[in-house]
Amino acid sequence: MSSAVLDDPEKILDGAVAAQRKLLIGFKGNEKANAEKWREAQNPNQVAISLAGEPTLYPKLSGLIRCARRRGMTTFLVTNGTQPGALLTLKEQDALPTQLYVSLCAFDKESYARVHQPVIDDGLERLLETLRIYPALPTRRVIRLTLSKGLNFSNPKKYAALIKQADPDWVEAKSYMAVGYSRNRLGPKYMIPHEEIREFSEELARHSGYEITDEQKESRVVLLSRDAQAAANRFITQND
Repeated sequence: MSSAVLDDPEKILDGAVAAQRKLLIGFKGNEKANAEKWREAQNPNQVAISLAGEPTLYPKLSGLIRCARRRGMTTFLVTNGTQPGALLTLKEQDALPTQLYVSLCAFDKESYARVHQPVIDDGLERLLETLRIYPALPTRRVIRLTLSKGLNFSNPKKYAALIKQADPDWVEAKSYMAVGYSRNRLGPKYMIPHEEIREFSEELARHSGYEITDEQKESRVVLLSRDAQAAANRFITQND
């Protein structure tokens, strides 16, 4: 990593904004498009740091988050939990994101190996360490369960035990969706109907003490909140 040429945080954000503007340019002359929404989208104010590998491996992550903060942007960081030290560094450098997600897709060694097929020997141990330190990270915290039929869609009681340890504000239980490049590895047969996700979430709530506070059938996702305060604050506001 030390010999790699690393992109500067300012360059990354400038490039992301430029890419969004280029992506949307065709709507400018479309009379069916909402012109006000188009103008608003020219200056995005939300940054999702995910979907391009493990973001906590980027050594300048704290600079990226602080840069976004200076620009008035909220930041969502999604991690697989294998770099707990990086999360502690973000805390020490006052660079935690607006909302932090840890993907929890396994509940023991067997399921971790089956789902992740890890290239490191201690991936599960690192994830468990991240869950252990999670309560000490002062930001909005979410545990996301991406569930796949035949892979990790079982044992809500074991997931609940890990959730209770991590003490997040919210839990998202959602089905794997066969979109993008993931279709080359899995496919529609691994998707779970929303009704089954709802039933799983009810079991999760029963064992964890969390409460179901929202759901989105089309996305096959259910939101659980730790308590009434978390349920009331589940939407990001300008104060965040």
